[in-house]
Amino acid sequence: MYKLIGTAGTRAFRVLWMLEELGVDYDHLGAAPRSPDVTAVSPLGKVPVLMVDDVAIPDSTAILTFLADKHGALTFPAGSLERARQDAMTFRALDELDAVLWVAARHSFILPEEHRVPEVKNSLKHEFQHNLARIAAEIEGPFVMGETMTIADIVLCHCGSWARAAQFPDAPPAFVEYMRGLRGREAFKRASAKRA
Repeated sequence: MYKLIGTAGTRAFRVLWMLEELGVDYDHLGAAPRSPDVTAVSPLGKVPVLMVDDVAIPDSTAILTFLADKHGALTFPAGSLERARQDAMTFRALDELDAVLWVAARHSFILPEEHRVPEVKNSLKHEFQHNLARIAAEIEGPFVMGETMTIADIVLCHCGSWARAAQFPDAPPAFVEYMRGLRGREAFKRASAKRA
């Protein structure tokens, strides 16, 4: 049994979706970042944290990779060229999309107000739009890796949803269609229900 800690409105959603795709049993504690429930198991105070046999695994992508490898699902085998391509797209999404969104969030509501630079958000939106257009043009469809859904799709779709919620520029039509397919999955819908 897994225990996932983190509110569904954070990167913990990625792990909720993964757990639902895998169809495994888990408990979910919707704790906020830096709350006592989180810092009790991870001094970083960040969410998500996955508890496995009393061991805390922080970081959404580390958790996704662990679960994919453990269950042999939503990934290609370690050491294969397909896995290298999958990992490259996952890391690229983290670098070119997630990181940009995170900086925008920090300057919107996370940093103390006196340290925020709201003007940076316009350049971040431009950078995100440019990066997303390049990534969207490379999606083989229906998934990043063609016919096989992987954790790269979970990260990309989550970044797309996050950008929409943060009022970033509209995604290219091909990416909107790609997200529509992923958001239509039953596992995505079950994970989304936990946001309420």
